[in-house]
Amino acid sequence: MKKTNITFGYDDEKLSALKMYMVQKDADFSDKLLKAVDSMYTKYVPSTVRDFIDMREKSKPVPKPKKPKNESEDKT
Repeated sequence: MKKTNITFGYDDEKLSALKMYMVQKDADFSDKLLKAVDSMYTKYVPSTVRDFIDMREKSKPVPKPKKPKNESEDKT
C-alpha cells in the first residue's frame, strides 16, 4: 500500500516532553501515533469500505524487482 506523510502543528515543548517521557516508558512515538491513526480509521471508516480497500490491495499484482544493470556487460 502506498504511504503518505501527514504534517500538522503541535506545541514544541509539549511534543518534546511527550517524547522524553515515552522513552522512559520504552514507548515508541511513531508506533503509538500510527496505532492512534489506525484506531480512528477503524472507528470512522465503515467496515464495508475497509473490506473493499483490503480486497483491492490483495488483488494488486506484486511488482517484480528490477534487475540492476551489470556494469561488466557495458564494458564489452
